[in-house]
Amino acid sequence: MSFWRDLKPAVNAAAPTLAALVALGCGVMLLASGARPSEPERFVRLLATMPVLLIELSHFLSSVLGLVLVMLAFGLRARLGAAWAATMIVLLVAAPLSLEKGIVWEETAILLSAAAVIAPFRKAFPRTARLSRMEVTPGWLVSAACLVAGAGLIGLWSYEHADYGEYPFWRVMVDADAARSMRAWAGAAVALLAFGLWRMLASAAPPPIVGEDDPEFARVRHILATARVARPNSNLALLGDKRFLFSPSGESFLMFGVRGRSWIALAPPVGRPEERLELLWRFRELADAHAARPAIYALDAEDLPDVVEMGFSIQKIGEVAVLPLEDFSIEGTRRGNLRRAWRQACEAGAEFEVVPPEGVAAIMPELQRVSDAWLAGHAGGEKSFTMGGFRPAYVQEFPVAVVRFEGRLIAFATLWPVADRSAFSIDLMRYVEDGPRRIMDFLFVELLKWGMAEGYAAFDFGMAPLAGLEDRPLAPMMSRVGSLLFDNGEELYNFQGVRAYKDKYDPIWRPRYIAAPRKWTIPIVLADAGLLTSGGVAGLAKRPRRPG
Repeated sequence: MSFWRDLKPAVNAAAPTLAALVALGCGVMLLASGARPSEPERFVRLLATMPVLLIELSHFLSSVLGLVLVMLAFGLRARLGAAWAATMIVLLVAAPLSLEKGIVWEETAILLSAAAVIAPFRKAFPRTARLSRMEVTPGWLVSAACLVAGAGLIGLWSYEHADYGEYPFWRVMVDADAARSMRAWAGAAVALLAFGLWRMLASAAPPPIVGEDDPEFARVRHILATARVARPNSNLALLGDKRFLFSPSGESFLMFGVRGRSWIALAPPVGRPEERLELLWRFRELADAHAARPAIYALDAEDLPDVVEMGFSIQKIGEVAVLPLEDFSIEGTRRGNLRRAWRQACEAGAEFEVVPPEGVAAIMPELQRVSDAWLAGHAGGEKSFTMGGFRPAYVQEFPVAVVRFEGRLIAFATLWPVADRSAFSIDLMRYVEDGPRRIMDFLFVELLKWGMAEGYAAFDFGMAPLAGLEDRPLAPMMSRVGSLLFDNGEELYNFQGVRAYKDKYDPIWRPRYIAAPRKWTIPIVLADAGLLTSGGVAGLAKRPRRPG
């Protein structure tokens, strides 16, 4: 018994794939059997006891059910509970039909054995999506069409080479058998065509972009405010440039962006933890149904079991800095420079305040002035997708930390809170050179003190791209290239500077990953994510304005 308990998890993990292969094999067997001639002696015995109409109907339905099993194999591979139930029904219905179409007891035995093999593994198919939601990919439809065409060719070959010259009575029967085979093959072909057309018409279109004027935006806002599982960057859902998949309960969502064939989910789903895997599967299936290239960007280590179960490849893309706030202090030798910068700003008269969302509209002109001045000196312009941009409606969704000097607003940062207060972060961080030096160090220290007072457990500094990638001879090629860019790509992006700035707070560095079905697509997806963030090639090439 202990051996079985140890083996059971591995068997359950392999069961969906094995069940899909078994169903596919049974489906191919029924399609091929329906296209071949009946065994003459068995058929004659069957004619003596069964009505011809029942024989014809059994032959026809058996081939159609073979096609159904081929299509259900896709649902079994995707761990759909409804696919398991439907497969069991089809196998148990097809088994007696094999006897009624020509006393093909071998097929009956195989079908019943297949049902007996699949039956014990109901728990290996935990997904509760309806069978009608099963997204069958174009490639799977083409494969099924090839199987049906192959069955037709088997039928043509079989009857072309059948020699019943010694049996005049059976020659008449064989002619009818040929017609029966042709009807069964045509029925399967028509059923496949109908199914393909239905999937093409019924496949859900890509969800539209949900902007601030969309009724769904309030739904997104509600989920963020009540989510049991969320991260600070989940607030990017309110930027107005994302598409969404919602769970049946309406308490979880997955957000993603589309560029060309790349469908890129930003971080794991938000909301209820038990609904995350279902939303990830729906995202992958919807992308596959549209011949798109799915990927999931900015995953943490605890997200990896789900994407591995989905068959995705994984690549590290950087590290995120998280600072626990419980014991944070600016005292000590290592933080001496930080402490001096904070004190100098305090002595110069800098003032810190966190403005709640309802008060942000009143200071919007000042925020706009600082943002415009900051953008004038930085390349790339406003961002989107993986980073926020200065859009008044978006900025007003969050608290804003501001620094004033001599009555003027000189720096601000928009805050990303989460419902469970496990962490908070900043999004936009902009300032002007009209006040004390190192004013952003002052803002950060005050912000960390505010977070402690508000009961947040940690501060998320965000990701340092390409940080922590290994340049070893046996490391993955993408890791080695990323490490090379981190060490030598300062003209493209301030990789080392970003990491060094965050490192002075002594945070905990955690890896971040991207996942996609195939390893070779990850560079393409990363390029598309960069273009989505920068606003396309034009945004990527935008240079800072020079002072006139």
